[in-house]
Amino acid sequence: MTNTKKLAFASDYQQGAHPDILKRLSEINLQPHAGYGTDEISASAREKIRAACAAPEADVFFLAGGTQTNALIIGACLQSYQGVLAAETGHVSLHEAGAVELGGHKVMTLPQQEGKLSAETVRGAFRTFAEDENRDHMVMPGMVYLSQPTEYGTLYSLKELEEISRVTHAAGALLYVDGARLAYALGCPANDVTLADLARLCDAFYIGGTKCGALFGEAVVFPKKDTVPHFFTIIKQHGALLAKGFVTGLQFDVLFTDGLYEFCGRHAIAVADRIRDALSEKGYAFAIDSPTNQLFLLLDRAQEARLTEKIEMSFWERPDEDHVVMRIATCWATTEEEADALIALL
Repeated sequence: MTNTKKLAFASDYQQGAHPDILKRLSEINLQPHAGYGTDEISASAREKIRAACAAPEADVFFLAGGTQTNALIIGACLQSYQGVLAAETGHVSLHEAGAVELGGHKVMTLPQQEGKLSAETVRGAFRTFAEDENRDHMVMPGMVYLSQPTEYGTLYSLKELEEISRVTHAAGALLYVDGARLAYALGCPANDVTLADLARLCDAFYIGGTKCGALFGEAVVFPKKDTVPHFFTIIKQHGALLAKGFVTGLQFDVLFTDGLYEFCGRHAIAVADRIRDALSEKGYAFAIDSPTNQLFLLLDRAQEARLTEKIEMSFWERPDEDHVVMRIATCWATTEEEADALIALL
């Protein structure tokens, strides 16, 4: 019987969890644990994350998913009259079904370059608001939202992040970084931003687990203690507090043991680089020059028809009638054999 199953490269959350996580879950499966993340395993994970971020006083919370995390952090940090500045291609701008707006805060989109905001663009947005004589009738920008990597797999350099942090804080606003794919930034040779840098420059960020080796879960980090008083209760109010919080805590406890989190990222980047090199050698065009685990191919209709017959990719955009941008994503679980099979199909 012919196997017609496509190669799975559509996203980086299609597999379950790293075997070390499943092994540890199996070991403690029948042991009772305190609820709502007050258990010893979650406490251990928090301490490991604080150490990795060089932020010993940080508040760390575990949530289930990225959209939930973004909506909760933005909603908890902003006043009712404030909104959040984001790239027009940002995840909160496009792919969260208005979750932030549902919470009462406007996403104020700004021009971007390959998914990134510049410090000058951010400065201009704050200046425009401050100089508008009708500003009391307008939504005040109270936060800047970035993601590392961006939606296009590109990276903010340390210099860029420092400049945006300086501009944001000079305006009296908060800087928040979405780290849904943070492992793939930390594992990329082109990256020069560390967890300690994020803790130093941001008011809040999260460390993604769902796309980076966990079954599910994101670790929220507020580098300064009590940045958001009673955030635990806010989580509960929104129905986001897991009774079996130890399950999420355990996953991050494992990911932050012996450098596993960054190892997962490095593996995905190494496989992506192999595929990227093969694509270049065979003359394929890239829509975005991304150094991380997401590859954005500019395909003509014939290429699209041939490749999508055998490879599961994500549709990204159609720049004109004759071309389409499709995304290939590797992850912590992508095997060399899968990469070989994809390269052979090219």
